[in-house]
Amino acid sequence: MLTLVAGDEISGGVVLRRALRRQRGRVVAGIALLCTHQAAEALVPVAIGVIIDRAVATGDLRALLLSLAGLAALFTVLAFAYRFGARQAYAAVEHEAHAVRVEIAESALDARGRRSGLRDGDLLSVTASDAELSALVVRVAGLTAAALTAVVVAAVALLVVDVPLGLGVLIGVPLVVLALQRMTPLLTRRSASQQEALAATTSLAVDLVTGLRVLRGIGAQDHAARRYAAASRHALEVTLRAATTKGLHLGLTTTVNGLFLAAVAGVAGWLALEGRLTVGELVAVVGLAQFIAEPVQTLGYCVQLFAMARASAGRVARVLGGAPLVRPGDAGRPAPSPSRLTLDTVGYAGLDGVCLHVGAGEVLGVLAYDPSEAEALVALLSGRVPREDYRGTLYVDGVPAEELHIDALRGAVLVEQHDVALFEGTLRTNLAAGASIDDAVLRTAVRAAAAEDVLAAHPHGMDRVLTERGANLSGGQRQRIGLARALAADPPVLVLHDPTTAVDAVTEALVAEGLAAVRATAERGTVLVTSSPALLRIAHRVAVIDSGRVVAEGSHEQLLASDARYREEVLR
Repeated sequence: MLTLVAGDEISGGVVLRRALRRQRGRVVAGIALLCTHQAAEALVPVAIGVIIDRAVATGDLRALLLSLAGLAALFTVLAFAYRFGARQAYAAVEHEAHAVRVEIAESALDARGRRSGLRDGDLLSVTASDAELSALVVRVAGLTAAALTAVVVAAVALLVVDVPLGLGVLIGVPLVVLALQRMTPLLTRRSASQQEALAATTSLAVDLVTGLRVLRGIGAQDHAARRYAAASRHALEVTLRAATTKGLHLGLTTTVNGLFLAAVAGVAGWLALEGRLTVGELVAVVGLAQFIAEPVQTLGYCVQLFAMARASAGRVARVLGGAPLVRPGDAGRPAPSPSRLTLDTVGYAGLDGVCLHVGAGEVLGVLAYDPSEAEALVALLSGRVPREDYRGTLYVDGVPAEELHIDALRGAVLVEQHDVALFEGTLRTNLAAGASIDDAVLRTAVRAAAAEDVLAAHPHGMDRVLTERGANLSGGQRQRIGLARALAADPPVLVLHDPTTAVDAVTEALVAEGLAAVRATAERGTVLVTSSPALLRIAHRVAVIDSGRVVAEGSHEQLLASDARYREEVLR
């Protein structure tokens, strides 16, 4: 089996070949059965011609009955062959689409991150649409083999009847297929453009729905609606262009096919008039000529399907072949040290030579005058920044972060982002986040996050069901449940980025008290990246970052008394 590894050179062709190899059992079975069906169907007009010459024309009743029995057997074979062959073909498509969707999900959930350059909506489109379309290559293989079998059987039958006529079919059909193949690159480009436009529209829709409350709050929903309408119009235009190309290809296929059929039937009629064909042979030839229309039409359809599959396979390859954002080492979790987290002259984005350390049992407050610098610091601490993108060294318990295995790093440092991500399910499953945590521990974390009212407000308490992204909670409730989840995980180092921006001052003070109670223990380290005076007050030290550098350190009270800029930022 061909295995795709992130960072390898993966193309759409590789994805298509891998699909055929992975589903080879079903593909081979489907091809065998569908070829049997097409061969049997091609023999139907031949059998009818034989019946006319050997039974009808001679008036032989016994021969007629035997011929009809044989014809019935032929129809039985072709009917069952198609039924089971089509089942194998569709099963191959669905199994392959499922396998690709699982791989895309694994890629999206890779803790190292991927350099695919795709947004959430793009990934949704690739998973929902492109995975299915790329899997159509296994169907193309079956249909193409079956159609070629039908053409070959029909041509051989025509050769038996009349050699020049058979040769004409053997030469003419490949020429028709090659002529239709010339449109494949255009079909592929139009299909790729269509998929990209639809993906962009889906991505925009996801972004707008996610930020709908914010858009309404700032009165920008009309602008957002116009932007989506423009994107949708563009997707419509691209889709219509693709449909026009497909329609043109189908029209050409039908026209060329009809002309070819007329030519074969005309030649057969002329041969019958010349006395070179019997009535039965004429019927067989005309029937075969008419039958050939179907496989030629199928070959044209396969060209369209393959163009769509190749375009979608390219988008799938972009996801699966994205190189990891970070390449962690293989060291296990380090032993606890007096200095849990250290930044040694780190430079990244707006940060320039930042030096920070968080000791065991210490709560460190970080105030960045520029919010982008706070975001850069949080991104760095979360392990989402490639090693080559930042200078200096980040130490976790004295070990450089890049030497740690990704699980060890994430197990030692937990970053709770500003935009809390909750999932569909119960409060309990969101708080435990897949771990086996006792309810007493969860309730302690909920209490520390001042989120007891979220449980008390619903009769099901911990079993209260949350909708997708926790949309049935307010912004403040989501923030506190996210904080409670982080506290329940009890990581050695916890980094919180503005965890109380959506709560009132009273609740913020309760959150600060809860954090001070549960995190100021002998071995834990906590980093509060915030401008909240209530949170900065519980910090043992506060580091102030201005223009990318640490410009001041001290307790909250000391900085309030000595630094006018600090006082202005936290008390405004």
